[in-house]
Amino acid sequence: MFSEAVVERFAETSELVALCDRNEGRARLRQAWARERGVEAPVYLDSQFEQMIQETKPDVVIVTTVDATHDDYICRAMELGCDVITEKPMTTDEQKCQRILDTQQRTGRKVTVTFNYRYAMPRTQVKDLLASGVIGNVVSVDFHWLLDTHHGADYFRRWHRRKENSGGLMVHKSTHHFDLVNWWLSTVPATVYATGDRNFYRPETAERYGLHDRNWRCHGCPAADRCPFYLALDAYVRLKSQYLDQEKYDGYARDQCVWGEDINIEDTMHVVVNYRNGASMSYSLHSFMPWEGYMVAFNGTKGRLEHVMQEQVYISGDGSVPGEIVPEGTTIKVFPHFSPGYEVEVWQSEGGHGGGDPIMLQTIFAPSTVNDEYKRAADHRAGAWSILTGVAANRSMASGGPVRVDELIHGLAMPEYMPMPSPSDPIDPMPMKLSAAVRV
Repeated sequence: MFSEAVVERFAETSELVALCDRNEGRARLRQAWARERGVEAPVYLDSQFEQMIQETKPDVVIVTTVDATHDDYICRAMELGCDVITEKPMTTDEQKCQRILDTQQRTGRKVTVTFNYRYAMPRTQVKDLLASGVIGNVVSVDFHWLLDTHHGADYFRRWHRRKENSGGLMVHKSTHHFDLVNWWLSTVPATVYATGDRNFYRPETAERYGLHDRNWRCHGCPAADRCPFYLALDAYVRLKSQYLDQEKYDGYARDQCVWGEDINIEDTMHVVVNYRNGASMSYSLHSFMPWEGYMVAFNGTKGRLEHVMQEQVYISGDGSVPGEIVPEGTTIKVFPHFSPGYEVEVWQSEGGHGGGDPIMLQTIFAPSTVNDEYKRAADHRAGAWSILTGVAANRSMASGGPVRVDELIHGLAMPEYMPMPSPSDPIDPMPMKLSAAVRV
């Protein structure tokens, strides 16, 4: 996504000067792609990262590596005088997060975290409505995210399946969602309590499907014709060229069995978050659902806002647009106190990740052309606060108790957010006296 933006869409403002990867075959593949478009970008292995910086002198390094290695490249790039654009999550635990914060403070370099979910127009519209005060001060959020059996299962095939690589879905995936709530409410988390387990993607489920003869990966698996989660890498041009054809360089298999015994991330999670501004959230993530998307509701001092978004089914790298909105499955409704509820016409958005990708890329590579009145651009502060909910959730699942976020990190300032309704906004007076009795 980023190389296409630099080489094709934003060639007037940006230049691709080098490619670096641990898999030389995959890097050479992208080098050839760039060469076809008139751009010559030398290839460096991961062990040659500092050499690449010294020889090509980039202004910015874009980090899209395995999550647990982000901190190494982010910090080394800043120390070598470069600004950084990094995929979310910024990193995977509090120690690596602290390292990034300390390095940024010491070097003064800029870190941009690519929260493309902020840029999808319906999610921006929710921000706009909340900031308008239509439901007053938000006191609680109910947020439920569904990953389907295509996209959700894909996290259990890839390197994400090991928590030491990804931080689990609480960090890798939910970082998006936790950032949205931070941004929607212009606040940050204070305490987190979480529970989670691997309930579906486990060997016992495979046995119930009758997959007794399954292999450790899909390619060549004798149970392929009976497994509903079988992924044929050679059936997709991009998956075959980028992964199956490049295995000889590093041995990485993109199609590991979703029922593998070595998986150590959760597929079912529930989280309760208390925020610094007094709001709270009940959140859940399930990764084996029949449809993809989310339901979120905001309960405020003047009413309630409900937002549902359904997204297209996809597998990462299958050639389709990732996370494109299903318009007929996307709604925003407002329920004011003492007035009829109404549905709001949803702002239209096209492209990957709910239409957020194109707008985010424009903000990154042509910022002068974008009016970012909603402050969607995110830096290291937003990147840190977003992962800290997930990091605290992982700690809570391990300990069985709540975790204070301020005990995980130090020296972290608030991100820059647009103003929200004050907690002191008056509550509409009740039109009548009500009384009730309840017997338990």
